[in-house]
Amino acid sequence: MEFRFEWVSALAQGLPLTLNITLTCIAVGIVFGVLLALGRVYGNRPIRWLISGYIQFFRGTPLLVQLFIVYFGLPNWGITLSRYTSAILALGLNTAAYQAEYFRGAIQAVSGGQMMAARSLGMTMPQAVRHVILPQALRLVLPSWSNEFILMLKYSSIVYTITLYDVMGIGKRIANRNFKFFEVFVIVALFYLALVFIVSMVLRFIERKVRIPGLGSSGEVRGRRQRIFGRGSA
Repeated sequence: MEFRFEWVSALAQGLPLTLNITLTCIAVGIVFGVLLALGRVYGNRPIRWLISGYIQFFRGTPLLVQLFIVYFGLPNWGITLSRYTSAILALGLNTAAYQAEYFRGAIQAVSGGQMMAARSLGMTMPQAVRHVILPQALRLVLPSWSNEFILMLKYSSIVYTITLYDVMGIGKRIANRNFKFFEVFVIVALFYLALVFIVSMVLRFIERKVRIPGLGSSGEVRGRRQRIFGRGSA
């Protein structure tokens, strides 16, 4: 089994792109996910149907197919996006569908009496949602939502299929040049393993800091959230 230090050095050059894509897609997913969740919980029937259709499409079709639709399919309709933009759009819309279900479960987990109390104090519904419901829901959702962050970090590796040179893309290029597929991809796997470990530790620290006292252990909260349409529970 051959090992070359220059492989590690080359793969490290793909780390910024891997992290950039992951963080950007997660940010897109949070924004759209919260909006979709609010629409499903508080919207009227047509809005709920539309959002449900969106979520079912992105949860029911392969992420790779979605990426190819955006990058290879949209140009047929006169919409041509860069490789980076295509990756962000496809992965961001995909994770938004999953995050919407996490956020919806967390919003519904907040006691209905909270909304009634806020309205009785003279708050409008948007004000009650913003100042009372969402702050609690976002703390409740963190244990299960952290799974989505880790999954997106790993799923970002598919962008190599549209010739983006993240860690996986550079690994594929090195392996093609040296025909050392086993050795190179073992190192690629170790890169992702290290990233997942670091991210997991950071998320667990944040989870402990924001956990609502008396709600139960983070593991219990994670279990309850995963039972509500969470892909991390599969």
